Amino acid sequence: MKLGAKVKASYGIGAVGKDIVYALVSGFLMYYYNTVLGISATFIGVLFMVARIFDAINDPFMGVVVEKTNTRFGKFRPWLLIGTMVNAVILFLMFAVPRGLEGTSLLIYVSVAYILWGMTYTIMDIPYWSMIPAITESGKDRENISVIARSCAGVGFAVPTALTMALVPVLGGANKAQNIPGDERTGFMWFALCVAIFFVVALSITIVNVKEKVKVNQKT
Repeated sequence: MKLGAKVKASYGIGAVGKDIVYALVSGFLMYYYNTVLGISATFIGVLFMVARIFDAINDPFMGVVVEKTNTRFGKFRPWLLIGTMVNAVILFLMFAVPRGLEGTSLLIYVSVAYILWGMTYTIMDIPYWSMIPAITESGKDRENISVIARSCAGVGFAVPTALTMALVPVLGGANKAQNIPGDERTGFMWFALCVAIFFVVALSITIVNVKEKVKVNQKT
């Protein structure tokens, strides 16, 4: 049985949502931490390097966890739901750093937030791509849905690249008529909230409409 357009579109929408989040973090977190919060580039570089080392452990571990999962809702969708909800909250907190934090407290906050964001994004991302074999047995359909997802991911990645620095000043209260630049810190907070909400809605559409129809047994 061929996959319907609804299933393909729903899976693609999920890719748009999750890659909007990834593009925001990968493209603008350095700017937010360094320029907006005033954290040194050296500290940020070390933090990002430590996070990548941690991912080398976290990613395969999550693959094992997903493989050993068996629920009435499937192997992948429960983790998609958990990862999406938690990651959306952390995404917002990562761009909503309390103004009272400074010095060591600020460095601890941003470090914990970024590490947790990476962990929870993995909880969502690993099952998202791993569930394709569970959606259909048809090799052609698997190939088609993979292409759709990759194309939609590209669209999702492009959106923050094009809109972030245009919308952040507006959300921060900028007013060109009165020559008011706006507060980037506030702007990033509200923009991250908008992205987090879209992320949850997009992945919810995927979770509801994309069913696991094929039992997948892979070597851990």
